[in-house]
Amino acid sequence: MKLYTLLFSAAISLPVLAQTQPVPPSQNASVKPSASTTIVVTASFVPQPLLETNRSVDVLPLQPLLLNNVEDTLREDPSVDLEERGPDGTQADISIRGTTFEQSLVLINGLRVNDVESGHLNMDISLPPDAISHVEVLHGAGSTFFGSDAMGGAVNFITTSPQHTSMAFSAGDGNFGTYQSKFDGSYSAAKWSEQFSAARDFSDGFMVDRDYRADLGSSETWFKDAAGAADFLIGTNDRPYGANQFYGPYNSYERTKGWFTAYRQQFGQQTEADFGYRRHTDEFVLFRTSPSVYENNHIDHSWQAMLRRHNDPHANTTLSYGIEGDGDQIASNNLGHHGRNRGSGYINLDVHALGRLTFSAGARNEVFDGGRDVFSPAASAGYFLGKGIRLRASVSHGFRLPTFTDLYYTDPTHTDNPNLKPESAWDYEAGADWNNNGRLTASLTVFRSSENNVIDYVRPVSGTVYMAENIDQLNFTGVESSLHYRLASTQELIFGYTGITSNLSVPSNEVFEYTSSYPTQNASVLWQGSIHHQVEAHMRVGVIQRYQQTAYPLWSASLARNTGRLRPYVQLDNLSNTGYTEIAGIAMPGRSYIAGLQYFWSRTK
Repeated sequence: MKLYTLLFSAAISLPVLAQTQPVPPSQNASVKPSASTTIVVTASFVPQPLLETNRSVDVLPLQPLLLNNVEDTLREDPSVDLEERGPDGTQADISIRGTTFEQSLVLINGLRVNDVESGHLNMDISLPPDAISHVEVLHGAGSTFFGSDAMGGAVNFITTSPQHTSMAFSAGDGNFGTYQSKFDGSYSAAKWSEQFSAARDFSDGFMVDRDYRADLGSSETWFKDAAGAADFLIGTNDRPYGANQFYGPYNSYERTKGWFTAYRQQFGQQTEADFGYRRHTDEFVLFRTSPSVYENNHIDHSWQAMLRRHNDPHANTTLSYGIEGDGDQIASNNLGHHGRNRGSGYINLDVHALGRLTFSAGARNEVFDGGRDVFSPAASAGYFLGKGIRLRASVSHGFRLPTFTDLYYTDPTHTDNPNLKPESAWDYEAGADWNNNGRLTASLTVFRSSENNVIDYVRPVSGTVYMAENIDQLNFTGVESSLHYRLASTQELIFGYTGITSNLSVPSNEVFEYTSSYPTQNASVLWQGSIHHQVEAHMRVGVIQRYQQTAYPLWSASLARNTGRLRPYVQLDNLSNTGYTEIAGIAMPGRSYIAGLQYFWSRTK
């Protein structure tokens, strides 16, 4: 079916549901806050309103009763490609604007959590969905802000302190032997607050050896001391799953476990210190029924520390600067024992002039073991034309170090390459935003990414073993657009589309494993809002077409009561029962559902 036919069908069906009675904004959490009040922290060195950012960035609120996991939330951004190997985020790869999954940086409150073993494990987030307030997605290279891995962009999971004392417990069942249970408790006081969250999801699997379990828990404490505001976060996850066909024609098994801790301390209003530590383990068995034949065990450690400061030397001028240090280590029976450390410094100048012009210029320099360094500059500008129209443009540099898997991993279907070069990219974009008093907003961005030494796994058509190699030059050119129409104070209709082309040319005698799977077109129609003052609803139809593949639709819907102590909910996925794969050869489930009940208590109404 043609892409435009699928979208037309969605467009004429979704608005019918929107003709419901609106409710006061305070009773509905499903509609995004307006762009004029949303503050973003990922697209600049200092927080700023979304309307004043010079980069393309999307802000997505978490809605745990409507969307079961963070991966479902990220699907609302058409510039983000989710390549899952199963439901509920089972080993999900994420890419932005056509880049490979290892070229996207994953953050928690601005601290990197990318896995040094393999980018396949970057989305092993040690936070339950209830612990996350929202996610910010930076489109395009962001190495000036964050360093290595942010070639295609960055995904930043943000937590915020609770505003009241509450408790929620939910449990649900679904097909394929699926069961979920969640708990979230918050305490809010004048000088400190606490949030504790836990979640368990498991399933027998929709096919043989595709069962999974996900246990997640977190605790975060916010407080004020003599120096200033501070918070301490610790999270953990345990994810065993059947990996049938994940790494070749084998009934494999894998179990990943990890924990992440972070501490943030402010010193007044201008200085901040952050520290983060992540430990992650990966147990892989090639034949689940015969683990002694081939088994890998990997343990990696990552730490990061930073000191940031900003000053306002003149009116409408902000100077930001800081230093960072981080290190990675791995101990593996397959990869061996390796480690690397790096330090960096950055500086950035933000200028606002005449009430219309915004300009930003910055640079970061990273120094690695052995004295090698990488310089990453960036510049951006925006200009308000009036009547709600704003123009913006940016140029930025990105780079990525090879993971330890790229450099040293070997198994029956893959072989390493210790001579791999780091990847690098220049990213260019220009766009326009229009805001009609918050009722109707539109955005259009044209972008181009020019990449060098892209790492992919390549094999001969007649062979079975992939080898890691550098691809000399790869360019992505595309357009991303969105239209937000606020039907009422609590209802919203969103159209989104991202189209990408590239100069990729796969030789007829070779197979590329990752670079040839990018989406050439990704479009969606989303309606969300409240119905009759009591029910939150969410419905999305997405259509995706991958490189040299046929387009396929994915239709999801969910309902949840948003008032009272007892709150039933239902989540429906792949309502069209589409047969599809997001990664070649790895089947995804058909129509599925989860229905459950939440008990909610709050000290305040």
